[in-house]
Order: sequence, then structure tokens, then C-alpha cells
Amino acid sequence: MAKEDVMTLDGQIDEILPDGRFGVMLENEHRIIAYTAGKMRKFRIRSIVGDRVKVEMTPYDLTKGRIVFREKVAGGGGGGAFKKRR
Repeated sequence: MAKEDVMTLDGQIDEILPDGRFGVMLENEHRIIAYTAGKMRKFRIRSIVGDRVKVEMTPYDLTKGRIVFREKVAGGGGGGAFKKRR
């Protein structure tokens, strides 16, 4: 593997930790600590316990990762822009 190669794995958030980090249980039953990627943080995409996510990991440290995608769940509500009441 080259230095720039990353592994993309699927998992599920099982714990919310301080400082914008999450405990993620991967499909292969390994638990890692992950943080949200820059675009998710920029657009304020929120994640909660039970969300299915895609995680990028480097082959050098298999205990940490970066959440790059949160899968939409069916019937997840009608979230939209909030209107300000006057």
C-alpha cells in the first residue's frame, strides 16, 4: 500500500465522546475512535448513536479513523430550514 492509500469501512456509531469524537463499531467487530471529516463539520451534519457511517482509516493506525459519510435512514424526519418566528 502506498502512503496515501486509505481503507474505507462501514460501521455504526455506538458512543458519543467529548471533543467531537465518536466510538464506532465496525462490521468486522472492531471498535475504533473516529472524528468527523471537514466537510461534515463545515455543513454541520449531526450524527447520533445508531447511525450507519463510512469510516476512512490508514493502515498505520487501526484504532483511529475519520467519518466521511453518514447514511440516511428511512423515515428520518423532515429536517429542513428553520423559520424564525416574529
